[in-house]
Order: sequence, then structure tokens, then C-alpha cells
Amino acid sequence: MNPLPRPETPPTEPTARVKLTIAYDGTNYAGWQAQKTGLGVQQVVEEALARIFPTPKRIHSSSRTDTGVHARGMVAHLDVPLAELKMPPRKLALALNAHLPADVRVMAATRCRADFHARFDAQGKQYRYSVWNHFAMNPLLRHTAWHVPATLDFAAMAQAAPAFLGRQDFKSFATTRDYEMKSTIRTLTRCDFTRRGPEITFVLEGDGFLYKMCRGIVGTLVQVGQGKIAPTEIPAMLARADRRVAGMTAPAHGLILWKVNYGRARSRAA
Repeated sequence: MNPLPRPETPPTEPTARVKLTIAYDGTNYAGWQAQKTGLGVQQVVEEALARIFPTPKRIHSSSRTDTGVHARGMVAHLDVPLAELKMPPRKLALALNAHLPADVRVMAATRCRADFHARFDAQGKQYRYSVWNHFAMNPLLRHTAWHVPATLDFAAMAQAAPAFLGRQDFKSFATTRDYEMKSTIRTLTRCDFTRRGPEITFVLEGDGFLYKMCRGIVGTLVQVGQGKIAPTEIPAMLARADRRVAGMTAPAHGLILWKVNYGRARSRAA
């Protein structure tokens, strides 16, 4: 990914940089980011930090998930003055979880290099999307899977999925934000799905994702399976760079930020 400026103010006292890996059920949240309207996951994590440390702590995340989207491997970092860090990072995870609601958990906390950045050092991300393909919805998955009762043509979906691979313009599969993106070109290194009975899991991995891009791809592939879109139409949709020509946006609640990749060197450092 292209290097970007790092707009953080350097700490004025000796600090330790801590990397957090966070999982959450996004059902009750207006996405990750703290905001003026609605409750963001970032806000509840920072409130938990305020219960432990005397000075306010701002955390910097790898991603911004949307309302209703879940995470298994959200990565964030923060700087803690050494004078305030009176416990090893492993115990910090336990302490934070004691102050977090049951639908948010810190899965790991580790010391990392002082120059590690959760967002700017990320080399790629993996998202997974769950579909329950049965006439009756599994009530245990109603918050984490999209119910698609219609019979799907899996051969057609498997034929269509590889068209998304590689470096190309994904504007047709992303929802427009209220500002213009510098580039809508991304590289997708994985786009496939597996079936286990009525449960279908889509896996999308790449160097970055546009706003609702994963959901646009999954929604389109499901419509291929329903016979509403031909597999051969995908390349033309990509070439048009127009959201109106592609398929539907799948519901938010089936999507999980599965993991963030930092490469070998950064993984060892972080």
C-alpha cells in the first residue's frame, strides 16, 4: 500500500506503544469509529481505558467498520506513558475486558515497536461474510448471517468469483461516500466461498477495501446464484465503474473483519 502521512502528535514523555486485537459483535453499534450520533466501538474501548489510566487515551485503528458489521481481528494501537503502565500487556487485556460490555473483547494486548501504526502499516485485510441458505433461518445466526432462502446455483457463483481477483477498479461495487475517493483501484488476492450444509462463507482478501465493497461483491455473487446476473457479466460491470450496473449490497450483519495482515517483519515487531 502507498505510504501515507502519520498525523499523530509525538508524545512528550517516554511511552510504550501497545497493540490491541479486538473482537466485537457490531449489532448494537454504529460502526467502529467514535462519532457524534450513535455509539461506536472505539468509544466504549476508550471509556474502558479511562477506567484504568489517569490521562485520556486515543486509540488508532486499522479499519472503520460500518454499522452492524462485526470484527474478530480489529487491530488498534495506543501510547501509554511508562509511568502509567503498571501492568504487563497481557494483564491490560484482562483489565480492559473487566470494563467492557459483553459484546466487545480485547483478545490480545502486546507491546510493539514505537513506530508501528495499526492503519498505515497494514498490508492487507481479510473479511468473511456468512449466508444461511435454507428456507428457515437458523435463529442462532440471525445476527451474524444473511438469510437467503432461495436455491443458489453454486457452479455459477464459482464461475463468477475469480473475475474479482487482481488489481482493478472496484467503483461499481462500492457505495459512494460524501467525498470523492482519490482512487477506487484495489487489489483482491482472494475471492471464494465454502459451503457447510446450508451455511456459506465468502472469503475476501486484499490490500484494501472501499466503502461497502465487500457487501457489494457478495450481494452480486448471490444474485448470480439466483440467476439474476450471468457470471460473464462481472468483467463488464467492473469496466463500467458505475455502482448502478452491479448487484445489490448485502446486509451489514453478515460481514466480519476477520484479520489484518502486517507482513512478517511487522508481525514480529507487533
